[in-house]
Amino acid sequence: MSAGGSHKRIMKELSEITQSPPQGMKVSLVDESDVHVWEILMDGPEQSVYAGGHFKLLLTLPKDYPFKPPTLAFTTKIYHPNVTNDGKGAMCLGLLRPDEWKPPNKIAAVLDMTRSILVEPNLDDAVEGAIAEEYRTRRKEFDRKAREWVGKYAGRR
Repeated sequence: MSAGGSHKRIMKELSEITQSPPQGMKVSLVDESDVHVWEILMDGPEQSVYAGGHFKLLLTLPKDYPFKPPTLAFTTKIYHPNVTNDGKGAMCLGLLRPDEWKPPNKIAAVLDMTRSILVEPNLDDAVEGAIAEEYRTRRKEFDRKAREWVGKYAGRR
């Protein structure tokens, strides 16, 4: 796919997502002149410890999208085993690994999967081992800390 083909695919997906966004999300370009960087505003799913939180994520599409996967990062701090706790907020999603990414995959599926791991973390794919272990063995403590972080960083209403 040429650079023009990549741009066309990105514009098509952006149009589809802005017209019919995934549940609890708003998607926009960070800068109208760059279709490769999207801002996602996501409400914490009601059936999760993140309910009431409002999270900002940054989706970055490589120049050779869809042949290379996008990267997704939480810019709002979140206490979660699949999101790095280093200020970068990088997200570990199997779908986004270069060896698992397939060109037919769409950004809407990435966003749906992101929302679903807020409800049910993927402990086998954790980037924060201590948080994953806490989720596994001391769930009440995990829930308490996650809710605390929502209140502190994600503007719980």
